[in-house]
This record gives sequence, C-alpha cells and structure tokens, in this order.
Amino acid sequence: MNILFIGDIYGRPGRMALKKALPALREKYAPDFVIVNCENSAGGKGVTREIVQELLGLGVDVLTGGNHSLHQKGCDPLFEEEERLIRPANFPPGTPGRGWVLLESAAGFPVATLNVCGRAFMEPFYDPFRCVSQLVTEARQHTPIIMVDFHAETTSEKIGMGWFLDGQVSAVFGTHTHVQTADERILPNGTAYITDTGMTGPYESIIGADREIVLEAMMTMRPKRFDVAPAHDVRVCGAFVEVDPMDGRARRMERVRVDLGNL
Repeated sequence: MNILFIGDIYGRPGRMALKKALPALREKYAPDFVIVNCENSAGGKGVTREIVQELLGLGVDVLTGGNHSLHQKGCDPLFEEEERLIRPANFPPGTPGRGWVLLESAAGFPVATLNVCGRAFMEPFYDPFRCVSQLVTEARQHTPIIMVDFHAETTSEKIGMGWFLDGQVSAVFGTHTHVQTADERILPNGTAYITDTGMTGPYESIIGADREIVLEAMMTMRPKRFDVAPAHDVRVCGAFVEVDPMDGRARRMERVRVDLGNL
C-alpha cells in the first residue's frame, strides 16, 4: 500500500505548486492515500474553508496541521465539521476539531492519521509522547496502518518521537521547520521516519516568508507582518512510504522533491 505525504503548504505559491505537481506524483507513486500538512496554507498561518475545499478537491485524503492551525478568524466551525481536517491532538481540552481520523484508503484498507505538536521551543502543549501513545492504542484497535505528523521544532525531539513509536506506527513524518532533511529511513521495528518533510512553497524566501521583511525584523528586533514570498523557486517536498497493509510495517521510504521554478 502506497502513502504520499506532502510537507507544509505555504500560502498561495504552495497551493499552486501542489495543484501543478500532484498529477505527476500520482503517476510516479500511485498513492492509495495522500496526506498534506496545510497549517501555513492561508497567507502563511492557518487555513480557511475555501482552501480546505480547494485542497480536498485535488484528491487529498487528510489535511494535518500544527501550532498555527486555528489562526484564521472564524475557522472553529470548519475544524468541527470537516473530519478530513485535523489539528494537533495535544492542543488544550475544548479546542475545536480532532487530533486524529480513521479513513478508508483507495486500496480498501483503513488508515489512521494522527497529528501532534512538540514542546521544545514551542507553546506549552500537553506532553506529545503520552498523548500520541494514547492515540496509537486507540487507533490500533481499528488498523495497523498508522501515520503520524509530528509538528515540532527540534531535531532531537522529532528523532526521539521516531524511536518512541518504532514498531507501533507505520510512519512518523516531521513537519514545521520547512527544511527537508536527508535522514529518511526505516527504523529497526518497521517504522518509516524523516525528521522534516520540507516545505511546499517558495524557496527564494526565509521558510516561505518574504526574506527582506524577515531580515528587517531580525536586524531591528521590531515586529513585522511576514508576507508570503513571491512564487520564485517553488518546490513541492514530502515523503513516500510503501506499507504492508497486513502488519502496518513500512517496506520502503523515499524523499519527495519536485522543483517547479517560478510560478
């Protein structure tokens, strides 16, 4: 069974890139299930109903999030109503939406997709290790195919989560830092792992934002509104995993990167 995960969609350039690249990625990898992180898809922070409809309309199965998931005004009902849109499960109690979802893949096998935020250099979320452990226990009652989007800042915390979940889930995809890492591998007990899947958006930028604005903020230490960078050097980044649907173990993993130039 084939799973395609696409890293953080950043603004309109990222959405344009996904729309342009997805047909070829489908032809190459023949995915039975597609997961996309969308927490930066609306101007760099959050997501809107229109964008969710746009992304799901491309044939995406699940949209995951991160610390910016609910930053768009009026998005609370969206997270309650759309089961294919999830946000980190370790948000505070009472946060709208859900942290995981179980859906049937095109191959006819149920897939559980879980979303959790890290704590190192992040907001004080509930312990992601205890949280994901509880979710995995529940998910494994329904399927051995479990995908985890771990949205975290530090490589050490992400690697720790990989080892913590080795043998319990099919894959751990790191997101949030927007820089694709070259450490994709299958851990000893069958869990596919990559520290960061990378960003889908403009790379002539500072992790998606206009570089001149970000540099000014860094150098003056004054707050600035970070606008999305122009659609220059646009790339699609992510990871592909082949999973045995009987036991949920990963058999193959590959980094995904598509360079689209200027859009």
